[in-house]
Amino acid sequence: MASRTLVAVFSASGVTRTVGEAIARVAGADFHEIVPKEEYTAADLDWMNRKSRSSVEMNNPAARPEIAGDPLDMAAYDTIFVGFPIWWGVAPRIIETFLESYDFSGKKIIPFCTSGGSGVGHSDTALHKNVSGDVSWAKGRQINRPNEAEIRRWLDEVL
Repeated sequence: MASRTLVAVFSASGVTRTVGEAIARVAGADFHEIVPKEEYTAADLDWMNRKSRSSVEMNNPAARPEIAGDPLDMAAYDTIFVGFPIWWGVAPRIIETFLESYDFSGKKIIPFCTSGGSGVGHSDTALHKNVSGDVSWAKGRQINRPNEAEIRRWLDEVL
């Protein structure tokens, strides 16, 4: 039988992907990488440049970068982990694109993030506005280095 749990991540540098793959492995979940239709270059990710693509997107609350690939069959899942790096204290706009692209009614969403400098903050609860319907939200968690024992303890709390 297929997994009823999905780990979906956006990863600009590979760190969030590594963490998401570890969570999927430990949880026995399916893994999916959220890939932008237009890949981010190093220049796009230069947060010190106010005109870089990521800076422009993050300064525009309406920005919704397109996602590459075919849509997921979200009906196949009950629980969805959503992973992202912290950008400007919150999730990148492509996570909002992802959440607004599906009907999550009756599902549990479990956010997690990676960050080089800041914690979860309000990044997890800020995403609630992007999902409508009857959704159960778990408290977000920051995980920068996948540790199987830590992931198992966390899974016991949120699943």
